Amino acid sequence: MEKKNPLSSMLQEGMEKVRAMVDTNTIVGEPINTPDGVTLIPISKVSMGFGGGGSTFGNKNAGGDEHLGGALGTGVKIEPVAFLIVKDGYVRVMPVALPAASTVDRIVEMVPDVVDKVGDFFSKKKTESEVENNDLL
Repeated sequence: MEKKNPLSSMLQEGMEKVRAMVDTNTIVGEPINTPDGVTLIPISKVSMGFGGGGSTFGNKNAGGDEHLGGALGTGVKIEPVAFLIVKDGYVRVMPVALPAASTVDRIVEMVPDVVDKVGDFFSKKKTESEVENNDLL
């Protein structure tokens, strides 16, 4: 039978506590329904650090008692990132984070607006051409 190491059980217990604290509901929150039919879904970013170590001390050869010296540390950081806004079948992302720091970040933030504007432009062009075709008939 294998002797159970107290350091191993300490690390396992620490990980179980972290698992209980951080689950998928921490990252994608519970939907919030408003009276006017809008659903808000909070999105968060979770960062975690975990470390531990230790050693046993004592006289192993003489059959004396061994003593454990160990430590365990965990840090969890939860930051709100955005809200998904669902209304009338449309989904929008409303960022909560700080403004973009670099040019690449700004470009990535602009992509959804550019796609919407291009789509609106083509829809408008299509509507105008349909009106012109009906006028010719």
